[in-house]
Amino acid sequence: MGFLLFLLLLISPSLAFACERQEACQLEDRSYHLRVPENWDGTSPLPVLLHFHGWGRQGDLVVRQGRIATKEVAENVLLLAPNGLNKTWSFRNPGSHDSDFAAAIIEDAATRFPIDRTRIFVSGYSWGANMAWRFACDAGEGLAGLLAVSGTLPQTTDCANAPAEVRQVFGLDDQVLSFPMGPGGDQSYPVELWRTSLGCGVGVSDGDWNARPFLTFSRTRWDCAEGRVILDVHPGGHFIPHDWIPLQVEEILADPKNTKAFPVSN
Repeated sequence: MGFLLFLLLLISPSLAFACERQEACQLEDRSYHLRVPENWDGTSPLPVLLHFHGWGRQGDLVVRQGRIATKEVAENVLLLAPNGLNKTWSFRNPGSHDSDFAAAIIEDAATRFPIDRTRIFVSGYSWGANMAWRFACDAGEGLAGLLAVSGTLPQTTDCANAPAEVRQVFGLDDQVLSFPMGPGGDQSYPVELWRTSLGCGVGVSDGDWNARPFLTFSRTRWDCAEGRVILDVHPGGHFIPHDWIPLQVEEILADPKNTKAFPVSN
């Protein structure tokens, strides 16, 4: 199979994949985009990153976005990018139809490629981050990680499920979705919901770090009874930080303790 795929790719990528990148994959009356990893051998089960775009965007941008589809994601992960109805998401209430759509995308991708159900991540930016939180609440028990950029749900949200690992990044000067500061200026509040859900202890400062020299993150980590929560705070505004998403995927993939598996939908 791997050699045949290699030959098909040499002749024409469109012969190997029915849809990829700018050509949308149809799923009943909706669609999504995908990007096959550059280093895939054609047979090995693939980790999956399902990313919800920001408001007013579509999935075709995600699969060519230099701050998402790069490094570990571009090289070794199957990237799935749903298209929101009217370029937005229904994330405010439990049981979102967009959560059902996202779960169906994973199952559709599984008919096209061998996927590793112990390595399925969900991410999102802005309103897409809100939707990633909602998907994690609705169907996230088997998610290897939730990676959210500049968006959350209210910390009083009732979530029946929790991913194995949560990583959140937020800018203190975000003028679009204000940093959800807790009582008394508590900067750990944006992940209060997950710290409670996963039975986390006291947070530990991992200090400052940089993916690029022009932006410094302050990281707090919580090791929990059922997983781990990480919050990266930076002084900037409303944007996807360079390399943040692929670095989180790479770190979680390297951790053998993450063993949850996304269930097969009926």
